Amino acid sequence: MSLAFSSALATIILAYCAWKILNWAWLKPKKLENFLRQQGFSGNSYKIFHGDMKDMSLMLKEAKARPISVSDDIVPRILPYHHHIISKYGKKSFKWMGPRPSINVQDPKLIREILLKHDIFQKPRGNSLSKLVVNGMVMYEGEQWSKVRKIANPAFHQDKLKDMLPKMYLSCNHMIRKLFEIAASDEESFELDIWPHIQALAADVISRTAFGSNYDDGRKIFELIREQSHLLIEVSQFDYIPGWRFLPTKPNRKLKANHHEMRRLMKGIIKKREEALRIGKASNDDLLGLLMESNYKEIQEKEAGMSIEEVIEECKLFYLAGQETTASLLVWVLIMLCMHPIWQERARQEVFQVLGNKEPKFDELNRLKMVSKHFFLKIYLYSIHRFYFCPKTV
Repeated sequence: MSLAFSSALATIILAYCAWKILNWAWLKPKKLENFLRQQGFSGNSYKIFHGDMKDMSLMLKEAKARPISVSDDIVPRILPYHHHIISKYGKKSFKWMGPRPSINVQDPKLIREILLKHDIFQKPRGNSLSKLVVNGMVMYEGEQWSKVRKIANPAFHQDKLKDMLPKMYLSCNHMIRKLFEIAASDEESFELDIWPHIQALAADVISRTAFGSNYDDGRKIFELIREQSHLLIEVSQFDYIPGWRFLPTKPNRKLKANHHEMRRLMKGIIKKREEALRIGKASNDDLLGLLMESNYKEIQEKEAGMSIEEVIEECKLFYLAGQETTASLLVWVLIMLCMHPIWQERARQEVFQVLGNKEPKFDELNRLKMVSKHFFLKIYLYSIHRFYFCPKTV
């Protein structure tokens, strides 16, 4: 009797597991596909397990393998598969990330509605591996998001940020010195890959403005986060496979090892700041110091401040949100200036007329009308101006 019961139970369990797999791999995706098509969306038919992931990976490799001219359309190079899907199926289209459909939303009104109805359209939860790279306020919802945003907000007031101007100026000058040394070593004209220098500049600024006196530790943390980002892109190709993130593959193990090393470095920095706050010797001239000061006041007043884990995640966001975005902006500005030399000359003349050959002040940067209001960009263009016109003073 017990043997028959055990066999029946095993059969039921196997049937249940088979049903779950079948539902995950085929039935649910096909149901979602039919629903999307009824709503007016178009896209490729679902391919079991991988969806569009293989085509997406191949198209990206092909795009990167081809040289690109300044005059070429940049979108097919950066997002080749997205461009392909939208060109083929229109703005109301979708693609398959494994067994999950991903909708392309390009209507500004619809985007606004999605952003406002955050109780319905919630942020992606992410898996355990993605959280090793990015978490914090960008992933929080509800009360936790409100609490962390309230505490972090004072660190980003304009009067606080403009006090960091000298650190940004120092980083820019450091990069320009390197460029001048490279230029001085070659008598003839030459090509220079500016991207690594821009990346280093943005990382240098974030390290100085986020961690201040702990600048060297900040640079180590940045190097780990940059490696984490590349590893996450690598493992995301297999994200749709259940249980893949738990396998001890080399990228998975490296992600976890880097995560533990970052936590160790950040905890050491934060513990020192906490001790300085207790004895009244805290420094609030960097983002971490301002964040810690705001958090300490919140704990004293309401006993509901951020945990050390939440502080660590916000520190990671300083890098992720500030480094790649700013570096990409600067490189894109250089590309656009190369494409439009008349505007390049106008921008250079404006920087020369307003700032001359002295260290810029915050109020002076606001007098630049042709250049973006992003004052880090203005600092950078000022440094470029010095490189072109006054190399001996760099």
